[in-house]
Amino acid sequence: MEAGEDFGPWLARQLKLADMTQTELAQAVDVTRAAVSAWITGRAAPRPETIERIARALNTDLATVHTRTTDTQAGLPVGWYHRPGHADGGRELGNAAAFAFDADVEVLARETCQNSLDERLIANGQPVRVRYTLHELTGETLARFREAIQWDDLFPHYEAAAAQEQKVGRVIDAGLRDMYEHDRLVLLRVDDYNAAGLTGDDYDDGRFAAVVRRQLDSHKSGSSAGGSYGLGKATLWATSRLGLVLMNSTLSEPHEGRAERRLVGRLDLPWRQVHGKPWAGPAWLGRPDPDSPGAAVARSWWADEETVESLHLKRESGEPGTSFLIVGAHDVASLADDSPAPDGDEGEDDDSIQRMHRRLVRALGKNFWAAMTGGGDQLPLLEASVRTLRNGDVVLAEQRVDPAVAQPSRTRALKAFLDGTTVEQLTESGQVAATTVPLSLPARGGGRASLGEHRAVLLVTDAEDADGKSNRVAAMRGNRMTVRDVVVPSLSMSNPFQAVLLAGAAAGPQAPFAAEAEEFLRAAEPPEHNKWGQTEELTLTYSPSAYRRIASLTRETNAAIKELVARPKKRPKAGGGRLAPKLTVGAGKKRPRLSAATLPVLEELDAQVLDGGAWQVIGEIRIPAGGHTWRLVPVAKFDVRSGPRPTIAWAELVGVDNCQVVDGTLRFSDEARSATFRGVTDPTTHAVKTSLSGLVVELRAGEGESRS
Repeated sequence: MEAGEDFGPWLARQLKLADMTQTELAQAVDVTRAAVSAWITGRAAPRPETIERIARALNTDLATVHTRTTDTQAGLPVGWYHRPGHADGGRELGNAAAFAFDADVEVLARETCQNSLDERLIANGQPVRVRYTLHELTGETLARFREAIQWDDLFPHYEAAAAQEQKVGRVIDAGLRDMYEHDRLVLLRVDDYNAAGLTGDDYDDGRFAAVVRRQLDSHKSGSSAGGSYGLGKATLWATSRLGLVLMNSTLSEPHEGRAERRLVGRLDLPWRQVHGKPWAGPAWLGRPDPDSPGAAVARSWWADEETVESLHLKRESGEPGTSFLIVGAHDVASLADDSPAPDGDEGEDDDSIQRMHRRLVRALGKNFWAAMTGGGDQLPLLEASVRTLRNGDVVLAEQRVDPAVAQPSRTRALKAFLDGTTVEQLTESGQVAATTVPLSLPARGGGRASLGEHRAVLLVTDAEDADGKSNRVAAMRGNRMTVRDVVVPSLSMSNPFQAVLLAGAAAGPQAPFAAEAEEFLRAAEPPEHNKWGQTEELTLTYSPSAYRRIASLTRETNAAIKELVARPKKRPKAGGGRLAPKLTVGAGKKRPRLSAATLPVLEELDAQVLDGGAWQVIGEIRIPAGGHTWRLVPVAKFDVRSGPRPTIAWAELVGVDNCQVVDGTLRFSDEARSATFRGVTDPTTHAVKTSLSGLVVELRAGEGESRS
């Protein structure tokens, strides 16, 4: 009998699904109970004429018994299983993991794309392909989808959850009102291909259980994985105003003899009471598990093509990977997105799905341009695209994210590194200079011992206008997702540039201690994976002072960049030194009055704690027209919950770009539209231990202030 799954395990499961005993099957097919037992244990196989009788007994066709690539239609139907309320009366009024992230599609793109990169099948050398599909359903199309997800069974639970006066209840209520008042529902589907898929058992350790059944379980495939907290998947449910995500997975490793169309749904609601009975929170869409008491627990099931189509979960091919369907997707941040549409003003019809489309494209380009870049004999790690539909019709055609458009200078730099065409010094426009910077790796288990020195690769090239802000360094490790993107301080004179720091496995196969650097930097990342610094994981795994190794890496990186890009200052023209004191700019004119509309704004603040306990801050200020006439004073204060903030003295305050410090006051260069300053606090004036405090910097002027 040639088929996918062995006959014995398949038959045993069908009997459970049909609530049929071995004795009852034996009577139906006219054999002994011992014969059925022998089939199930694999000691014997039924004859062809007996297989026909087995198919009739299970109320299925002969092909299903022969192929055994799907379950029979006999037995318990697919439905929703809601977790009963706790016996001790405990209540969870929402999924705490979902509160770690905002309902923001840019956050969703970062977390889901990172997860797909982590699950890329690397044996074939091909990139993982991720597609985001926004799909608005209205009218009859929406009605058919609600029927497919058994909406009538869900609605009493939604109604009870929405009536509760707490955050999750308010979000659900808004989602229900939007759907019923406007007769629309937004689906956001995330498909990945050439990925592992949700492999493993429904309950035991594995990818499926980590995503569908558990919280804070990070089941990753390799040491260079981006995720480490098991929180990223929560962004899927956080992006749904209905707390509902459906999944269809094609497995890279067969389960129960099958690989395609493994379906399951998970609903995250707060504790609620429906028809007088308490329910704990989560619910699952699946087939009742015959091994659970009373077959009351739902597990994944192998769906047919018709079911997959009705749930908007049909995949393009049989390539391994997973499709996540976020039901009732929303993006709070897109409501404030005032960036122009590519084709100009689209009026009121430029609704949320089109703004969400643009924000997804921007986020993918910003965070994953390096993963999408290939060179030499290396293909990109990632391909990503976004498309938008309404009732199946194209609203915005599929747009593949191009790293050379999103980050042209940095893409050029990384490609030069992969192609082996970098230079030691920048002498011509368009060149990419490469050097290495040291990262001293601590030994595990505490103490000051060093494991060895990793050499991270630093790339520097000229900046282009399309890059956005210049004079910055983007840092990453093995999966080439941007972790840190900060301004380089203390550059007196230089051409605009962009820098890239490749650490860990990203530095290439020849980099010493690459695997150890991956582990160290991964432990130094918070759940948002947006910086390297002191974390609890870093302290517990290495030592309380391990973060200082990262501060040293930052200093070495900045110093290396300055060597590559700094230009010598020009000497003043003859006589300029004597004439300068006699020249007066703007004499007799009144300084413009500062207002909320014209006040310089502290747009960005990068801070770190130095070895001596001092705070070092680097601030970027946006300057409106006429800014050279203004005088602003940076003031450092400790952040406290109540009462006045204690002021901290500066040990050092200097102008970095387009400004200078005179008597503690910032003075801006003529025609400057942005400026950068650097300050180091005096630890002797700290009223609170630096490691236990937060910092606030205020820009004070005669008639206002700007905080960050």
